[in-house]
Amino acid sequence: MAALFLTSLPVKAVDNVSMRDLAQAVYAFPLMGALVGFLGGLAFLAASLLGLPTMPAALLAIVAMVLATGALHEDGLADTADGLGAGDDRERALAIMRDSRIGSFGALALMLALLCRLMALAPMYDPFLVLEVLVCAGMASRAILPVVMLMQPSARATGLAAEAGRPEPIRVAIGAGIALLVCVALMQQQALIAVAASAAVSLLVAHWLGRRFGGCTGDTLGAVQQVAEIAFLFAVVARLR
Repeated sequence: MAALFLTSLPVKAVDNVSMRDLAQAVYAFPLMGALVGFLGGLAFLAASLLGLPTMPAALLAIVAMVLATGALHEDGLADTADGLGAGDDRERALAIMRDSRIGSFGALALMLALLCRLMALAPMYDPFLVLEVLVCAGMASRAILPVVMLMQPSARATGLAAEAGRPEPIRVAIGAGIALLVCVALMQQQALIAVAASAAVSLLVAHWLGRRFGGCTGDTLGAVQQVAEIAFLFAVVARLR
């Protein structure tokens, strides 16, 4: 279920699934993040072997990750930004977020998110370091999503967050534990700093969005993932310097 929802990979369900099954699969969210990050890291490695500089290699890595997820989280970020641009009218903001068309706030948010990730990856010259970092960033940024789903009610009566419901705390804890263990195994002490920065920034943003919209939605979860990933990458590149 996690692969069906969080990636655009050709995965088929064995049995009929519902959105409620998503809440049961939250422990696997970090594993899907690891897979997406691994594909991005492979793209960076391939570009490096072909002699491309780090900037285009970083861009290809981001493109690979966007294709692997079907731009799921980027779409949520754009919709959330458009909703924030609607002013203080909560119902109007939620209606705008349901609109498939992208507005100026959404376009700007997408551009800034792309630039943030590109600028964070470009100084990393070692493709194997990039592979490790993208795997860990993918895991950490998706481990935070079940935490938000557990802490916040759905902002709508229908939609992803409402239909999935709140996950069981033990499943949330298992996912977070998996992410932390893998990150520490790959990046040692540096992982603790990056994970802490990612969690702190993304939870603050999630709290703000929850107050603004009256809970979480699928779109705000996408926005939180993007913020968490960027915060993780920034923490890593800051330590490298």
